[in-house]
Amino acid sequence: MRLLHTISLNLVEFIEDIPRARYAILSHTWGEDEVSFRDLTYDIERSKKGWRKITNACEYAASRGWEYIWIDTCCIDKSDPTELSLAINSMFRWYEASGVCYAYLSDVMSPATVSNRSRVSWFRADEFDAFSRSRWFRRGWTLQELLAPDVLEFLYEDWTPIASREDMASEMQKGTGITSDHLANFRMCSLATKLSWAANRETTRVEDRSYSLLGLLGVHMPLIYGEGENAFVRLQHELIRKYNDESIFVWDGEIGTERGVPVGELRSGSCLFPVLTSNPQRVADESLSPTTLRIRSKILQVS
Repeated sequence: MRLLHTISLNLVEFIEDIPRARYAILSHTWGEDEVSFRDLTYDIERSKKGWRKITNACEYAASRGWEYIWIDTCCIDKSDPTELSLAINSMFRWYEASGVCYAYLSDVMSPATVSNRSRVSWFRADEFDAFSRSRWFRRGWTLQELLAPDVLEFLYEDWTPIASREDMASEMQKGTGITSDHLANFRMCSLATKLSWAANRETTRVEDRSYSLLGLLGVHMPLIYGEGENAFVRLQHELIRKYNDESIFVWDGEIGTERGVPVGELRSGSCLFPVLTSNPQRVADESLSPTTLRIRSKILQVS
C-alpha cells in the first residue's frame, strides 16, 4: 500500500502492515484529467487539471493533522495488472483501516458559493436536495467507500465540510436506499440487501459493477477485464461457495427490499443487471460446495 505524504506529496510505501488509523483516505468521483501514479513522477509542471484535487485533498487532510492520505487515482500503479488486482481486492480493507474518509462531492456547491454566484439565499431544503442527488451516490465504487470507514465526512466542492455520514443518514437514504439501521449494521445484512444497494449504481466498465462489490461481500477473485457480465457470474460462484445465504436468489429492483422473483434479471430503468446467469445450470454445475448442492434443485426448477 502506498500513501501520499500530505506536505511533500511524495509516495511512501508500506509493504506489510497497514498503518491503521494513521492516514486519511479520499473518496471521490473521477473527473477530467486525473493525476495518475506515473504523473506524480513525470508531470513535474503539474499541468493536469487533476492536480488541484490532489493538492486540495492533501491540504485539507494536513490541516486536520493527517500526515498521510490515500487517493486511488495516484496511489495505485494501474499499468501493473497484478498490483491493480491486489489493490481492488484490498480496497475495502484500506477504507476500513483509515482514520477518516473524506467524501468529496464535486457537484455539490456550498451555501456560500451559491449565494455569491446567485446573490440569493439558499434554503436548507435546497442544500439537502443537491446533496442527495450528487453523482457520488450513483457510482459503483463509492458504495464500499460509504460503508467501510469508521469515520466519514462529506465535503462541498469548495472543500468545506458538510456533515458526517451519521448526521446525513436520512438524506442519504434518498440517494442510496440504505436505511440508517442498515448503515450502522451493514455487516449483518443479507446478500440480497447488499446487492440491492448496487442496483442503480454505475461504473465505466461493466466488470467493475462486480469487482466494486468484492470487499463489501467479503470475497476475493482475480480480475479479468474483457469478460463483461461474466464477472457477475463468477461473483455469484464465490458467494455460493462461501455463504449459506439463499437470499441472493430473491433479489429484485426495489432498493432496500428482499422481495422479488427468484432467478432472472433486474431491470432498473434502462439498466440491466443480472441476478443470476441466464443459464442457472452453469451456476450449479461449476460450484460443488455443500451450499450449492442443497439449493441446486431450487435453481433448476426455475427457467
